Amino acid sequence: MRTYIGRHEAVTDTDLVELALGTPIGLWLGEEGESVEERAARLDAARDIADDDPGLYDRALRAAAEALDEHPRLTALPATAPRAATVTPRVALHTATYGATEVAA
Repeated sequence: MRTYIGRHEAVTDTDLVELALGTPIGLWLGEEGESVEERAARLDAARDIADDDPGLYDRALRAAAEALDEHPRLTALPATAPRAATVTPRVALHTATYGATEVAA
């Protein structure tokens, strides 16, 4: 099954997000190894795009919400699933007597 947004085919999840937003994800998230100057230029461009397109924020939220609805596994954090716990009763190693009441220590 193929997915199209307008005339563009979305092959990957990244394609879907980029087509929904109308901008590349790298513009917002950055690129690995970018210099300080490249980062500043990217952020300036992102601010200009956000200023020129007031509906971008709503589209971005909508795209994120739809992605999370369709792929709930995206919200699972690695190694946070509850593990089956085995409860072993502890046996008091010794008891101490205080007056007439015995208390496990």
